[in-house]
Amino acid sequence: MARVGLTPERLAQEGAELADEVGFDQVTVSALARRVGVKVASLYSHVKSSDDLRTRIALFALEELADRVSAAVAGRAGKDALAAFADAYRDYAREHPGRYAAARLPLDPETAAAGAGVRHARMTRAILRGYDLDEPDQTHAVRMLGSVFHGYVSLELAGGFSHTPVDPRRSWDWIVDSLDSLLRQRATP
Repeated sequence: MARVGLTPERLAQEGAELADEVGFDQVTVSALARRVGVKVASLYSHVKSSDDLRTRIALFALEELADRVSAAVAGRAGKDALAAFADAYRDYAREHPGRYAAARLPLDPETAAAGAGVRHARMTRAILRGYDLDEPDQTHAVRMLGSVFHGYVSLELAGGFSHTPVDPRRSWDWIVDSLDSLLRQRATP
């Protein structure tokens, strides 16, 4: 019998916490069952499969990250909004590496469209409105920001910057300044 209070939403949250502790790639239905103190079979009344569990954790992480970014950029524009967006993204990844890894899980288009992925794209485009970019430059900029932020955070989480005396935060700020400069140069005249 499933423990009282278990819901798919609670299991996604517990799975996200487990991912931060052991890594997203180590989250399994059996590991989650041990964490919440139930038999594996009990979880299958709340999640369909391991893939369903991983998708739920990914959607949970995407929503959480979208909420954090939304709060960070509220009322900001231009470089201030870009820096707030970038910092919220980086801070989330550093504080929640397992959840961040979950947020990178490839989702089928229907699931992605129904989840926070659309919110992320809208927020990024809202920030870019301050740079007056027309299409297709705006789409290029969305892809560039995602690539740069994800690339930097991934390298940083893997310890890629620990071998130099330059503070990674200084490099991060330099990158955000450079992105702002590039986006201003690309603005539609």
